[in-house]
Amino acid sequence: MSPAMSPAMSKTVVVYDQRMSFLISAGAALQKLAEGIDHSEGPVYRPEDDSVIWSDVSGNRLFRWSPQDGVSTVRSPSDYQNGNCRDLEGRIVSCSHGQRAILRLEHGGDWRVLVSRYRGNRLNSPNDLTVTRDGSIWFTDPPFGLTQPREGYSGPQEQPGSFVYRFDPATDSIEAVVKEMERPNGIAFSPDEKTLYVSDSSQVNYPQGHHYVRAYDITSHGQAANGRVFVTIEPGQPDGLKTDGAGNLFVTSADSVQVFDPVGIRLGKILVPEICSNLTFGGKDGKRLFITAGKSLYAIDLA
Repeated sequence: MSPAMSPAMSKTVVVYDQRMSFLISAGAALQKLAEGIDHSEGPVYRPEDDSVIWSDVSGNRLFRWSPQDGVSTVRSPSDYQNGNCRDLEGRIVSCSHGQRAILRLEHGGDWRVLVSRYRGNRLNSPNDLTVTRDGSIWFTDPPFGLTQPREGYSGPQEQPGSFVYRFDPATDSIEAVVKEMERPNGIAFSPDEKTLYVSDSSQVNYPQGHHYVRAYDITSHGQAANGRVFVTIEPGQPDGLKTDGAGNLFVTSADSVQVFDPVGIRLGKILVPEICSNLTFGGKDGKRLFITAGKSLYAIDLA
């Protein structure tokens, strides 16, 4: 099906391709679950208690929301945690700008540093991450925690660039799998884990910088190859990414969550009144989209 010539618009959903209508109802309502956050980021859904854990990066806090309990503080200070996800055992794995490390919340309740160095030097400030079916943690490492006010403890950059890493907790081995990007940010895999998507938001640093999502083929040896621009995002820069079960890519942007099919055709937008930073799927039936944006946490039901 080809894209529509002109978008059909509701209060929340913009449809460019009719396939968008199978993903979300045109009349779906965006619900604000929490507000008053300094810099809302990195949501992860926990099905065991129907809750969302997310970061307040510049507020240096970690929050929890659930329909039963509302909003509560999980960790303060949080060492400027950013992206969060779950590992194969359901433990929260998190990017820490402040500790310049990947952390894991152990079953006993303690936060453990999993990795903080590459080739003997400190990481920049891990930003976002995802866990693959073999338990590996793939994460991006731009220097925002070193350069952006109130996003870390600053300090010298010890790595020669901003890389995407693969870390294996079973062997404590770390490898830089993508080295050519300027400011790798959000990260996600296709459902079959054969394609890696990484957003580059270097336009936030200078006007001629990038604002696109790159795609990489994953080889049988776990290497990222054939890097290319998948989609360019406007307005603003792409940040957090997620794929659904059909391989559609959900990308946060300045005005919305933008949705693309597996070949890069834009299907539509979910409009959000604040700059979107990240997102996660959740809900008891897996059909709810949670969005961190600006100073808030939002949710919208999918079809």
